[in-house]
Amino acid sequence: MKIERIETFLVPPRWLFCRIETSDGVVGWGEPVVEGRAEVVRTAIEVLSEYLIGQDPLQIERHWQILTKGGFYRGGPVLSSAVAGLDHALWDIAGKVYGAPVSSLLGGRVRDRARVYAWVGGDEPAAVADQVAEQVAAGMTAVKMNGSGRISPSPSVAEINDIVARLSAARSALGDTRDVAIDLHGRVGVAGARRILRAVEDLQPMFVEEPVLPEHMLHLADVVSSSTVPVALGERLYHRTDFAGPLNAGIAVVQPDVSHAGGISELRRIASLADTHGAMLAPHCPLGPISLAASLQVSFATPNFLIQEQSRGIHYNVTNDLTSYVVDPTPFTWINGHAEYNPLPGLGITVDEAAVRAADKTGHTWRNPLWTQEDGTFAEW
Repeated sequence: MKIERIETFLVPPRWLFCRIETSDGVVGWGEPVVEGRAEVVRTAIEVLSEYLIGQDPLQIERHWQILTKGGFYRGGPVLSSAVAGLDHALWDIAGKVYGAPVSSLLGGRVRDRARVYAWVGGDEPAAVADQVAEQVAAGMTAVKMNGSGRISPSPSVAEINDIVARLSAARSALGDTRDVAIDLHGRVGVAGARRILRAVEDLQPMFVEEPVLPEHMLHLADVVSSSTVPVALGERLYHRTDFAGPLNAGIAVVQPDVSHAGGISELRRIASLADTHGAMLAPHCPLGPISLAASLQVSFATPNFLIQEQSRGIHYNVTNDLTSYVVDPTPFTWINGHAEYNPLPGLGITVDEAAVRAADKTGHTWRNPLWTQEDGTFAEW
């Protein structure tokens, strides 16, 4: 069996899918994308395909090593995301060949269901409370929301109080038996992050995500030690070595993205590294169905798994949602806030190929917003 054809599909709202077909007719699907740079990743897939065509698809680790190390210049989000999508598809093929879910190929499941959380938006506390209440009614046991919109790098008292008010509204709607996390998106500086962590401490968030930007990791230990709030990060880290510093700084939760950090192969290694530091895994995944299916395969096989992000109903998915490109949405039906174990082979989903090919004819040119502060300077989105 050899890899015979590799195709990519640019599908709304902001995703890129790849399809690998073998000489035996076995097909695997992956989701390689950098949000806002999908076309660039598509070109990277074309370049990497020069090596993969004609290879044995079951030699996954061999291919991962060559795809990530075969070029003199390595790493970065575009290359890592391109490798990730190809890695998904190869694991999908392997599972279908062996007649087993990928989680079984990773050593077998360690849990029968995986907890997931829902995204809520809302710029005002009242809107947050209403949206959280809707998720509680739907059976969700955890939610995540942005800590703020546009905010000053050195936030004012009013801006910090607004974060506290929104989190307090969510906590009131959730009660003490459900969880809330907030995402700061690296929008404030180191000192601002310390102040925010202290301000929200009494509300006991499950974690505060990305309090500082990746380029400020030198000061991460100061941020982590400033309060008892668990710190999570990792969506903009692409290799296990990128996590060594943050883990040594004491973060509680790692959040690698299976579509950015080298795929299933690397995600499981990052999870193991986190385990040696007593940290938990909460895979980042605000993307499409293939990315989520790949994440869940790792989540079911990972002892130190905490919770899984998922994009059903997320604010990005205006035109197409998580189930728009799958034949059967059952694997993405949450029961009491959990994904049930999926015994189907490979990634456990059937991609609606006709829908994908039709969507690719339209494509998309999604770009993230560009924000500025009131004085016209750049603001983190």
